Amino acid sequence: MTLLLLALLPPVPGWASEEGQPRAPTKEERARYSWLSPQARVRWLASALPPPEGYTRVGVTKDSFGAWLRGLPLRPEGTPVLSHQGATILAAGDSRLAAVVELDVGTANLQQCADSVIRLHAEWLWAGKQRERLAYRFTSGHLATWSRYAEGDRARVSGSKVAWVRGAAPDASRASFRAWLDLVFTYAGTHSLASLKGRPSREDVRPGDFFVLGGSPGHVVLVLDVAASAAGKKVALLGQGFMPAQDFHVLAAEGALGPWFPLEGEDVVTPFWKPFPWSSLRRF
Repeated sequence: MTLLLLALLPPVPGWASEEGQPRAPTKEERARYSWLSPQARVRWLASALPPPEGYTRVGVTKDSFGAWLRGLPLRPEGTPVLSHQGATILAAGDSRLAAVVELDVGTANLQQCADSVIRLHAEWLWAGKQRERLAYRFTSGHLATWSRYAEGDRARVSGSKVAWVRGAAPDASRASFRAWLDLVFTYAGTHSLASLKGRPSREDVRPGDFFVLGGSPGHVVLVLDVAASAAGKKVALLGQGFMPAQDFHVLAAEGALGPWFPLEGEDVVTPFWKPFPWSSLRRF
C-alpha cells in the first residue's frame, strides 16, 4: 500500500501552526530547498495558507513532488511580485495575490510561466538526489538531460534542429545546474508541457499537477496543494510565473474560500488567463 502523509501531520520542519511567522530556514530546510540562503526570512506554505473551514488537505505520497510543494518557502506577508528587472508586477495588496514564493528569478527574461513549473520540479529532483531524472523537452521535441550537460555536452541549435556536442569540461556543480536550467528555459515552453503524456483525471488531481494551455503565448498554473471536504468537494492552491519573468507567486481566488480555487466546475478559472478545461491537466 502506498504510504501517505496525513494532512494534519507536519512532516517538514516549519509546518506547525506556531511556525507561521517568518524566520531563517534551518540547515535541513536549506537542503530541501537548495536555493535558500541562510539570511532568508520565510514562512512555509502549509502553515501560512491553511485550507478553508470544513476542508482537509488530501494525502500525498511521502517525498513526492506534491509533498515537497506543500513546504515551499514564502516571503513575508506584504511582499509584491517583482520582475526580473526589479519592477513591480503585482502590488503587495493586489486581491489576486495570496503569497510570493522565496525563489530567485534570475536577471534574464527567461523564468516565465512554464519555466517556473520546470524550475520547481527540477529543484525537487535535485534536492531529492534524483538527478538522473532531470530531463525536459524543448519545444522542438528534443530532450535536454542534465546528465549530458554535466558531462560537458552543449546544445547547438539551428532552427528546429538540435545537436549535442562536447563543448565544456565536466561540471556537476550547482552553478552548472542553474546554467542548464536557463538553457531549458530558453527552448522549452507551454507546448513542451502540454505534450506530456501524464494526463490525470479530475478525480485524481493532486499537488504537483498543472493546468497548461500551449501557445505563443500560452500559460500554465501549478497545483500547489489540494484539500477536500467531507462531501468530496475539492479546492486547490494554484501558483504561477508569468511574462515578463517574475517572482513565482500563489494566486488568490475570489469568494469565501480565501485563496483556494474551487475544482467543481467544467473548467478552472484563474485571474490572469482564460479558463483551463480539465483536459488541460498534466502531470510530470
